[in-house]
Amino acid sequence: MWISFNRLRISGVTDPLRSPAPVVPTGPARPSLVPPPNWHPRTPLLLGLVFLSLIPALILTFQRVQFEQSRKVTALVMDYPALVIQARRYGQDPQALLNRYKALGVNGVALYEDTVASLQQRGEILLKNGYDLADKFPGAPVKPNAVYMRSVVPGVAESLPARYTIPTHTVTVGGQSWLEWPSDPSYLPAGPNRAQVAEFQRQGMVLVYRPYNDEARPVSQVGTDWPAVPYVAFTDDAVIGARTPELLEQVDRAMGQRIPAVIEGNIQDGLEDLVLTHGGVRLFALAPSWQNQLTPEEIASKYNLAARERSQQLLYLRPFPTINETTDMLARLQELMKNSGIKVGMPVTTAFEPSPVLRWLSIIGPLAALLLAGLSLPLRRLGLLGAAGTLLLCLGLNYATPLAGFALVAAVTFPALGLLLRRSRITDWFIATGLSLVGVVFVSALGATPDSMLGLHPFRGVGLTLLLPLAMVAASFLPKQDIRKTVSDVYNAPIKLGDIAVMGLGLALLGLVYSRRGNATGGSVTEFESSLRQNVQDSMVRPRFKEVAAHPLAILGLSGKLPGYFSGLMLLGGTMGQASILNTFSHFHTPFLISATRCFLGLGLGLLIGLLLVKLFDVLAGFWRSYRPDAAVGPRARA
Repeated sequence: MWISFNRLRISGVTDPLRSPAPVVPTGPARPSLVPPPNWHPRTPLLLGLVFLSLIPALILTFQRVQFEQSRKVTALVMDYPALVIQARRYGQDPQALLNRYKALGVNGVALYEDTVASLQQRGEILLKNGYDLADKFPGAPVKPNAVYMRSVVPGVAESLPARYTIPTHTVTVGGQSWLEWPSDPSYLPAGPNRAQVAEFQRQGMVLVYRPYNDEARPVSQVGTDWPAVPYVAFTDDAVIGARTPELLEQVDRAMGQRIPAVIEGNIQDGLEDLVLTHGGVRLFALAPSWQNQLTPEEIASKYNLAARERSQQLLYLRPFPTINETTDMLARLQELMKNSGIKVGMPVTTAFEPSPVLRWLSIIGPLAALLLAGLSLPLRRLGLLGAAGTLLLCLGLNYATPLAGFALVAAVTFPALGLLLRRSRITDWFIATGLSLVGVVFVSALGATPDSMLGLHPFRGVGLTLLLPLAMVAASFLPKQDIRKTVSDVYNAPIKLGDIAVMGLGLALLGLVYSRRGNATGGSVTEFESSLRQNVQDSMVRPRFKEVAAHPLAILGLSGKLPGYFSGLMLLGGTMGQASILNTFSHFHTPFLISATRCFLGLGLGLLIGLLLVKLFDVLAGFWRSYRPDAAVGPRARA
C-alpha cells in the first residue's frame, strides 16, 4: 500500500485525503509597487543649466573654505571674578592661580565693569546707611532712609556723582564730609578697573570687557570710559541701548574698534546693529548651573566641539568649585584642541564677504532643479503647481534675505531629484547622492554670509529640508490618472493590520527624526547615546546617526528584492538620508570641511551597512523559500 501511494505521488497524482501542497514562489510574493521615473524631454537642458550655474557656486564655496581655514584660532577666556572667588576660597593669590591656569592654555580673561559695591569691597570708598550713621552720631544732619558715602582712597567718592543724573549733596558728620545719596548706589556701574586692565594687557592676555548700564547714566557718557580692549560681551538679553535708539547710537559710536561678542544661544536684542558696523566674534559659554551638573571631561568635550565644529573663537570658561576639577578640565581641553588642530591665540575676526554677482548667478541651479523636479512628477500640472508653491514658501520664509530663500530651494529640491530621475538599481544611489552633493554647493554659495556664519540669521525653514524632499518622492509614486480617482482608490483600499502597524512605525520614525533635527531640539537623547556621542566626537568628527541609518534603507529599496510597497517605503526612508546631507550643510556656523567630513563618513558607513543588508536579505529570503509545510511531516504520518 505504501509503495503504490509513492508511485502515485511520483507520477503526479495527488492524494485525495490530503490538500495539495502550496506552491512555493521562487521570487518575491508581490512585485515592487514603485513606479518607474518619469523622464521629461527638457531634462538634459535643465541639468545643463544646473551644472553651468555650479561654476560660480563652486568658486564661492572654495573661497569660504579658504576663509574658514584662516580662522582656526581660539582664545580661552577665564571669567576673572569667578576665578577670584575660587582663589579666596582656597586661600590663594588670584594672580598665582591665574598663572597656573595660563600654563594649561588660558590666554584671556573677562572683566566686568566695576560697580559702587565693588569699589567698597576693594576698600576705596565707605558706605553707611542713614540709620547707622545717625546712631553713631546723634543729632547729626542725617536722613535715616538715605545712604552716605566717603572716600578711603582720595577722590574716588567725589568723582562718582558726575557719572549719574541722581542728585547728591555733601554733609558733614563727625567732622568728615559725606556724600548723601537718596537711594542705595551700590549697584550703579562705576567704570573699569583701569589698573587691572593695564596689568592684564602687560601680560598679553586677550581681554573681554563686560559693561553694565543704568538709566541714571547720561546717554552722552555711556561707553566713553570703556577700556581699549578687543572685545565687548554685553550682559543680560539685550545690548545697552537696545530699546532706546539714541542710546544705541551712542553705544555704536563708543564701540570704536572693539568687536561685539555673539554669545551662543543668546542672540541679544540690538546686537545685529552693532555687528553690522563692527563685525562680530562667536563666544561659547556654559551656564554655571549646567556646568556643575557635568564632569570636567564632558565640559572639555563640549568646548572642543564648539571650537572645532561651531566656529566659536572665544571659549568663555568658568572655574569649577574645586581647583583640581578646573585643572582637569583645562588639561583635557588642551589635549582635545591640539588633536583638532585648533590653535590658542588671538582670534582672527575678519568677515567673509562673498561676491554678490556670483551669488546671483548661482540661483539658476536651484531654480532649474526645482522646475525639473516638478516636470518629473507623474502629474505634471500638479508637479509644476507644487514647484511654484515650494518657491513661494522658501522665499516667503526668508523674505528679508531672498538669496537665503534660494538656498532653501536647493536644500529641499536636490535630495529628491536623484530618486525622481532614476531608481531602478543600487547604483542609482550614487547618482542621487551626487545630486545631493551638488545641492550642497548651492546651499553654501547662497546661504553663507557674515550674519549666518555668526549665527545671527539662522537659516529659516531648515525643518522643510527633511519634509519637502519626502513629499516630492512620495508624489512621484502617484499613478498617471485623475487625482480624484487616486484619492478614491486610496480611501477604498483594503487595509490589513500589518499595513497599519507599518504606517504607524513609519510615522513614529519620521516624527523622531524631525524632532531631533538641528543642534538643540526638543528631542531627548538617552544617556547611552549621549555617552556614545561624546566618545565618538572626542576622537573624530561624528557622522549624523540618521544618515547612517537612512542610507542603507535607500540601497535596500533600490535592490529590487523587497515585495509590495516595502521598496517604496525604503526609498522614502532613504530620502531622509539625502535630505539630512543638505540639512547638515545648512548650519553655516559649522565650517564647510567639518560638515563634509561628517557627510562622507555617514555615506561610507551607510553604503557598507546597506550592502550588508542586501546580502543578509538574500540569505533570509533563501531560508524562507526553503520552508515547506509538508517537510515537518515524517514517514509514519504520511503512511
